[in-house]
Amino acid sequence: MASDTAPRPPLPPFTAETARIKVKAAQDAWNTKDPQIVKGAYTPDSIWRNRDQFIKGTEEIVAFLTKKWERENGYRLRKELFAFTDNKIAVQFWYEWYDESGQWWRTYGLEDWTFAEDGRMRKRQMSGNDVKLADHERWFKEGVDVNEVPIEEKHW
Repeated sequence: MASDTAPRPPLPPFTAETARIKVKAAQDAWNTKDPQIVKGAYTPDSIWRNRDQFIKGTEEIVAFLTKKWERENGYRLRKELFAFTDNKIAVQFWYEWYDESGQWWRTYGLEDWTFAEDGRMRKRQMSGNDVKLADHERWFKEGVDVNEVPIEEKHW
């Protein structure tokens, strides 16, 4: 496993292909639900805005993600490239999870990422909304590849 200071290819400046690779690598890391794996993609002084919370540094990131995944059971995430420039990527995402009562939710949102030269993220801003789901409305059921689910506006 890469150390927390190792470069995280692909590196900026991004192309359409390398930006897509970066997005899917983030998706795969977050789907591990392991904060120690996820933190390696961020600079030690990385800053986040996650909804109404402001987070700085990898230790706060680990604490935030640990609490998140204790609450968000059955978490399964899909990210797609929305836009990119030399060192910035915007993604749209959808994830499903259930709470302590067994209620399923889908979170819809957008993220704005800025990268350091070594390919680690130095800024992440997330805006998201949670929508209650009935079991038959879920997209990311067990055994389904999140990348294969057709996401169309008619499903919103």
